[in-house]
Amino acid sequence: MSTGHGRGRLSNLTPQEVVGGLLLAGIGILVLDLVRLVVTGELPLGRLWSYTWNGIVDSLYIGLAAIGLSMTYSILRFANFSHGDLVTTGAFSGWTVAYLIGGLGVADLSSRLLLRADGGAQPGSVGMDVLSAPIAILVGLVISAIVTILVALAIDRLVYRRLRDAGGIPLLIASVGVALALRYLIAFVYTTDTRIVVASPPQPELPAAIQSIVPMETINLHEATLVISALALIIGVHLLLQYTKLGKSMRAMSDNKDLALITGIPTERVIFATWVIGSGLAGVAGYLIVLDRGQITINLGWFLLLLIFAAVILGGIGSIYGALAGSLVIGLTINLSLVWIPSDLNEIAAFTLMILVLIFKPDGLFSGVETA
Repeated sequence: MSTGHGRGRLSNLTPQEVVGGLLLAGIGILVLDLVRLVVTGELPLGRLWSYTWNGIVDSLYIGLAAIGLSMTYSILRFANFSHGDLVTTGAFSGWTVAYLIGGLGVADLSSRLLLRADGGAQPGSVGMDVLSAPIAILVGLVISAIVTILVALAIDRLVYRRLRDAGGIPLLIASVGVALALRYLIAFVYTTDTRIVVASPPQPELPAAIQSIVPMETINLHEATLVISALALIIGVHLLLQYTKLGKSMRAMSDNKDLALITGIPTERVIFATWVIGSGLAGVAGYLIVLDRGQITINLGWFLLLLIFAAVILGGIGSIYGALAGSLVIGLTINLSLVWIPSDLNEIAAFTLMILVLIFKPDGLFSGVETA
């Protein structure tokens, strides 16, 4: 009798529940295997820490960019495919200013202005690291946000505002055209060459007790700068959304635009703030990615865009906290999957996990939570 009753309960499970159970079982098996590898010494603790730390770093710059994309969708109701090239804009504008300041009296103006397009102004000679040129790098970080905001506002004024009442599809198609135009404009100025623009990161002096657990080569000051900057900006966005009048207006408009209009919320001001915050974070994300990776390319944001979209979709479209959670999942999955699979397949693991989670929760991890 009990066996038949058990089979009856199993037969009542929905496909989503079955997939969810299999997903949890698979994750459990991987966790147990990870513990086994660490205990047996096949996976050194230092390497596991390196994978985890790299996953956290990756998730933070993906998360910064994902916040802006999520805000754009929740308030303006379209998927902005030019968002990745706003990331690229921030990277090039910010590092150009950093080179102009840091290389003053060291390298030619043309070489600094075109960000080493002629092969000159070597990062080491200019001192492009956080200890040798802290003011230049800090000013570059601020400028990356300002220039990207100005570019995004200009694009909205010239393109998106004219199509705002046409629906999401025309806006999406327009954003693809904007992305291509912006990318090739950057290529026209800076060339298409990929080049190193950041010097080797200095290593922090850690206490001996910490060095025995955390290898020195797994942490550098550039990554630490990225983490601190990203966390400060994320906390700032949280405080703005939850405790300011503007944040409440943004949340109200994302929930119901028509009701927001009726209640007197200044929608154009909210849209303006959305572009300022979203594009500013995208520009900073691009700048910090280059600080971490050391090299810059016109395809920087375009290649990252798929991961940004994956994080937003995984977390739940329209939810900023969901975008952050999705970014953390994507970043950790990409890096921890290196325990089992080659590096050229690690992004496949992240997208596979995203698909499985969406089968279990089609609306994402934070489904139903808009903007905040």
